[in-house]
Amino acid sequence: MPRSVLVPDNDVVPPPAGEPKAPQWMPPLDADGLRSVLERIKDWKPFDVEEVFDDLDTTIGNHPPSAAATDTLIDRLRGHVKQLSDIAVADDKYPPTTEMVQLVERGRPLREERTPPDHQQAVGLARRLAFVTSDLVEALIEARYIREAE
Repeated sequence: MPRSVLVPDNDVVPPPAGEPKAPQWMPPLDADGLRSVLERIKDWKPFDVEEVFDDLDTTIGNHPPSAAATDTLIDRLRGHVKQLSDIAVADDKYPPTTEMVQLVERGRPLREERTPPDHQQAVGLARRLAFVTSDLVEALIEARYIREAE
């Protein structure tokens, strides 16, 4: 069946006269912004509540962590507090409870505190981080922001 309008398939038909032009699309991020997003995605680590509980058990359990493991454990606990804090404040539709806000505020200076060179003091820092982590994970489970380990 013949076409009623003689326009080749690859030609662009201009909009009718008087119709406003749509603004030209601009990407939301430049190249540096996209690289930043890519790096953050590469570094992203999914939340694992079982790993949190394992680290809490190691820190608050019957035996203090060994001197060799304490620095690594403190780094992981800092990461848990950061990740849990981010979860607590992530969604504007579901604002954090007063308790969650207090725990996030309590955890912030602990995350930034330097690891003491003395083993006993380092264990003390690890335990303070663990108590904040434990309270925050309980508050998030109770509020159903995260699920308990299965």
